Amino acid sequence: MSTHTPHPLESSPGVDGMSAEQKAETASLGDIVGDISSGLSTLMRQEVALAKAEARESASQAGKAAGLFSGAALGGWMAALFLSLAVWEWIAGAIDNRGWAAVIVMAIWAVIAAVLAAMGRTEMRRVSGLPRTVETTKRVPDALKGQETT
Repeated sequence: MSTHTPHPLESSPGVDGMSAEQKAETASLGDIVGDISSGLSTLMRQEVALAKAEARESASQAGKAAGLFSGAALGGWMAALFLSLAVWEWIAGAIDNRGWAAVIVMAIWAVIAAVLAAMGRTEMRRVSGLPRTVETTKRVPDALKGQETT
């Protein structure tokens, strides 16, 4: 007498009343390919939905951060403006000429702007874009054809 205990998936009936083993025995190649295609489509839709949800959440957080940075920039600009006015008045009192004091403050800001522009240009030249993404994207068509290059 056999004491074989069937695997739960072998004997449990599916939605249509057939066990997985019975389905495998009676399924045609077209049915199997159709099931795989349907499963992949469902998986891709779920992945896209997840990506959209994550993107919405990230965009919301980025928007909030951008708003806070904008407020900080406005506060910094106001501080620089009033500091400039104070320096202008101080220089005007020292040299007894408001016009030249304004030119001196403007020259200080021009030097600051030039230094920041040069630093920004240097940093921008270091930006390389997405070299790995571009490289892997170029290989996708060959990989789909089964001719992946390394």
